[in-house]
Amino acid sequence: MPRILVIYDTQSGNTRAMAEAVADGARSISGTGVTLKHVDDAQPADLFQHDGMAVGSPTWCGLMTWKLKKFFDEATCTWGKVEDKVGCAFSSSGGLGGGNEMTCLSLLSVMVNYGMLVFGLTEYSAPGVTAHYGAVAVAKPSDEELAACRLLGQKLVRHVQRITGA
Repeated sequence: MPRILVIYDTQSGNTRAMAEAVADGARSISGTGVTLKHVDDAQPADLFQHDGMAVGSPTWCGLMTWKLKKFFDEATCTWGKVEDKVGCAFSSSGGLGGGNEMTCLSLLSVMVNYGMLVFGLTEYSAPGVTAHYGAVAVAKPSDEELAACRLLGQKLVRHVQRITGA
């Protein structure tokens, strides 16, 4: 059974809504176990207990929040021990050009440094709604942006299945 971890930080609730949609997408694949955690409740050991993870952050100057950075800084005990786990990112911002894709890239960069395999989506969830670097939303996520989040969760499970043979 693929085990998926969705970790997120949120200020307004927008990134939480995206995290829930990513988790829903992952759960839509039969036999998948999904754990959804706010970064305040996440522990480095969670990385060992899951095959793949999606990490979501509000955009802060084009980067992940300090809480997510702190989580990864303190999870260095997992460095090199989570190789070949699958990861992806999602982000929300207050406006267009707010740095969503930069935030996704900062999350993906951490995962790459930990040895994880990362991906983006080539699919469009609606006309003009892409998730090449991860799912993104501006302000309260639209139905189309939430669909991209669900697609990201589904693709995460599919990649985990390919890697683990589950």
